Amino acid sequence: MRKFFGVLLAVAVVCSFAAVSFAEYKGTVTFDVNLKDAAKADKAELWLPYPMSDANQTVTLVDVKSNGAKVGVENDPKGGAVYLHATWTKPAEVPSLTMSFKVDSHYAKKPAAALKETKDAFPPEVRKYLEATPSLPIDKGFCAEASMEFLKKDTILEKAQSIYMWVLEHTFRDESVKEGCGLGLPERTISEKSGGGKCADISSVFVALARASGIPTRDVYGLRVDPAKSGEITGNYHCWTEFYVPGTGWVMADPADVRKKMLNEKIEKVEDAKKWVDFFWAGDDLLRIALNRDTRETVLSESTEKTPLTYFMYPYAEIDGKAVDWFSPKTFEFKVNLALD
Repeated sequence: MRKFFGVLLAVAVVCSFAAVSFAEYKGTVTFDVNLKDAAKADKAELWLPYPMSDANQTVTLVDVKSNGAKVGVENDPKGGAVYLHATWTKPAEVPSLTMSFKVDSHYAKKPAAALKETKDAFPPEVRKYLEATPSLPIDKGFCAEASMEFLKKDTILEKAQSIYMWVLEHTFRDESVKEGCGLGLPERTISEKSGGGKCADISSVFVALARASGIPTRDVYGLRVDPAKSGEITGNYHCWTEFYVPGTGWVMADPADVRKKMLNEKIEKVEDAKKWVDFFWAGDDLLRIALNRDTRETVLSESTEKTPLTYFMYPYAEIDGKAVDWFSPKTFEFKVNLALD
């Protein structure tokens, strides 16, 4: 059921970190979306990831402006994706929408001493992150084979770190990928592309292997700004991962960013990239803004295209029931800007 603006849905989460340092970034993020081909349409619809507060960020003052759209905040009850849904009926002009919000982002590096592991069972709300999905098979192919080695490790942290290193050794950043952050299909990345891909591809390999090894793990879809500076950040969409450790909670790992640094700095061997291997393990102090978590197989409300999205990170739109190519600025223009305080 659609919930209309009147109640701000951003909920602050208070969390304390013992002996953990973090960098704090505050600013305003603005999304501008323009559906160029919908000026004479009978109906145009837009679905836009809606940021929420969590342990690493506080989102406030969400503001939405459009030229005649019916707008509400909704969620996918199965996958949990939260999104803004805007509908224009027989628009008199090119449909456009602006969403802005204030964010206080404070991602933290967890030092080794803070990574405590207990024998406690996984909480019920965490267990779903052990499951396979149609786009994330975990019981066949390379997952079934590689996970046999990781299962020999004694602890979750040892397994997760071994998976992290395996992913770094068996993947690489492929700039020829044209689909934004990639398709996020781990079997395709390893078996068909010889490990090549972008952040969604590489992250999905980590998530699949971790789940196959009995570790609750999820993708995080958002924006990563490095270095942190004001300006347009449309090109800063990024996907990273989080795995769950009883006694600590969710721990971040970003093998895709290691591989990007290796490409940019022309580092060929993982052992020569120890600086970045360590930096992107268990969190970091970069400016990160999460837009959604584990939004695989998202089915958007009222969407004509009922095929679930492999993942939901970019704006998605339909004009008269047909999906618009979000990688084509000729028909679907959107920009993201950041103004740091």
